[in-house]
Amino acid sequence: MSVFRTARTSFILWFLLYVLVCECLPLSDSDTVMHGELHSPQYPEPYPPNALEQWDLTVPEGFQIRLTFTHLDIEASDGCYYDSLTVLHNGKLLWKFCGNENSGDGNHPGHQPILSPGNSLTLIFQSDDSNPERHQNVGFFAHFQAIDVDECSAPETGNGPLCSQICLNTLGSYLCACHHGYELRSDKSTCVLTCGDGIFDEPEGHLSSPGYPNLSPYSLSCQYVISVKNGFTVSLNFSDIFHIESVDSENGPHCLHHWLQVTLPNKEPVKLCGKKSPGLIDTNSSSVTLEYHTDNEGMSKGWSLDYSTGRMKCPMPGSVTRGRVTPSMTEYFYRDHIYVRCDQGYKLMMNTQEIKTFSTVCQSNGQWHLPLPECHIIDCGDPEPLLNGGVTFLSGSQNQYLSLVQYHCNEPFYSLEGDQNVTFTCEADRQWRSNDLAVTKPTCLPVCGQPTQEIRDFLRIFGGKDAPQNTIPWQVLLTVGSGRGGGIIIADKWIMTAAHVLAHKGQQVSKDLVKMYVGGTEVGAMINSPLYAESVHVHPGYDSVDDLSYNNDIALIKLGNPLTFRAAVMPVCLPAKDSSYTTGKIGLVSGFGLVNDNGSRILTNRMKYVQLPLVDRKKCNDSFNLLKERKHKVPHLTNNMFCAGTPEGGKDACQGDSGSPFTLTENKQFWVAGIVSWGVDCGLAGAYGVYTKVVEYLDWINRTMQEN
Repeated sequence: MSVFRTARTSFILWFLLYVLVCECLPLSDSDTVMHGELHSPQYPEPYPPNALEQWDLTVPEGFQIRLTFTHLDIEASDGCYYDSLTVLHNGKLLWKFCGNENSGDGNHPGHQPILSPGNSLTLIFQSDDSNPERHQNVGFFAHFQAIDVDECSAPETGNGPLCSQICLNTLGSYLCACHHGYELRSDKSTCVLTCGDGIFDEPEGHLSSPGYPNLSPYSLSCQYVISVKNGFTVSLNFSDIFHIESVDSENGPHCLHHWLQVTLPNKEPVKLCGKKSPGLIDTNSSSVTLEYHTDNEGMSKGWSLDYSTGRMKCPMPGSVTRGRVTPSMTEYFYRDHIYVRCDQGYKLMMNTQEIKTFSTVCQSNGQWHLPLPECHIIDCGDPEPLLNGGVTFLSGSQNQYLSLVQYHCNEPFYSLEGDQNVTFTCEADRQWRSNDLAVTKPTCLPVCGQPTQEIRDFLRIFGGKDAPQNTIPWQVLLTVGSGRGGGIIIADKWIMTAAHVLAHKGQQVSKDLVKMYVGGTEVGAMINSPLYAESVHVHPGYDSVDDLSYNNDIALIKLGNPLTFRAAVMPVCLPAKDSSYTTGKIGLVSGFGLVNDNGSRILTNRMKYVQLPLVDRKKCNDSFNLLKERKHKVPHLTNNMFCAGTPEGGKDACQGDSGSPFTLTENKQFWVAGIVSWGVDCGLAGAYGVYTKVVEYLDWINRTMQEN
């Protein structure tokens, strides 16, 4: 241990000799540095033994140096005798640091910055030749920065304060200024009483009469103009000590010789005097002129005030019927925005035009830049029209919000799908919405098989008779070139007929040759209003090459334009899949084919009908076998056909009726059981008419209509 001490003593002697002969290290040869970093040799590695390093820091006059240590770990010793960081100012020792934050001895600067007394500092780091903890002591790291000196806060010198009234600290120096009513003398530190014009444009400030609260000088004529930005107003708050000479009267003080005159733009000036303070005056103006006047005698102590600014106030915006103004406040000021929102179901309107949103701002002149809009009830527009139907208003009017409508179909020709009486309401999003969310718009379905007029003598069997108007509204007169046939309305764009009307010898006729006529019972009245085919669909199983084959004798025609159903034009129902063809049941056959006129067959110009019973299949087949034996040409009878007629003959369909309907009734509703297909002669005794059995073709009919 004694050796160690001796070594340290030798180091100190060596160090003193070194300081006498060494050249100090300058910080930089360049311009004065305002901030920087310092650290011990090899930092952050442990510093070496026998280290000696010096830093001379200088900043401009009027600045101090702030030194902040981020880390200091120097071997601790009593009085920092061995290793240390020494801080000097003009050769005078200020601090000597060693140790670390946790050491019991030494002198650690902590984390608080230290300030130089002047604009320079010298730092010296030294270490002796023995450092048993050199693997742990890493030295120091510090930041330095030039800090402006606040000369105004310095203690007074023997000559008094730097400035007689107001001291303003500047970067590296200071300036003196004077209160209003005073001006700076040539010595730039003392003020002298004066009274000149002044304009104050800061948002707040203080004014007082010259000499206040002492007596005002005589013969003053001072003007003070407070002028702030547009949109802001000036408030004057006079102090309680207010004294301007006045002449008292029953009506209050008269300002005859001394006064403070307050003038606002576009208003009459107001003179203030007396001993009572005006207190707070809200001018509601961005400009105020104050004029203080005293004559050459009298006594006034004057006045003092603080002025402040606030935003210009706008009038209350009012209310909007069926709307609301937001935000709702007791007062509105310059730059405040308000918004108007209408109640649900109402829209914003400005100058008869609808607007999406509305806002207005309080302007610098204290007025809103836009007047408030109005809220008008919205409308959904006309409900979407319903094909073959209409709409009835149940409540509300003009398609307005919450109006309630109900769709209906043109009865008795159409009925609502599902027989639902769905109502629609005009909603806030301007859409008509149904009470049943699954329904977007109802559909009017044709009523089938229910003519508006009945054939009264339907229950009796008799020969062909003229069909009364509107009793068989599904009957179609069909022509192909010069030939005539019949058809059956089964949908608004679909006509059913016999395949052999549209195909001959394996060839389908052109759709351009096909014309159809509906809505009447007289050919002459119908012939000028033809309907045209958009497409023709003959059953693919029909073979027209052999005149003896009428199997699959069915075809469909799609119309170019849909039919609108009415009393004279209605569809017949298709059979249900489980429909029964009961022998003896009476059916109705109609058409515009040949009729017997006194032994002659002629094409009728009027629709005819005849009622025929369904015939037992075996009976029908036996009759045709008998006709074959008599050398008649008889086509093949298949399961896709049925027979109807009477054994005595005389009641039958004939040429020109092909493709016409054979209908049965169930619950007073007609359904098409068959299509006039073929027969042996017309009304021949012992023979029957043969009809395509429609129930066998339901899948093909539905598929063809869906796919086309």
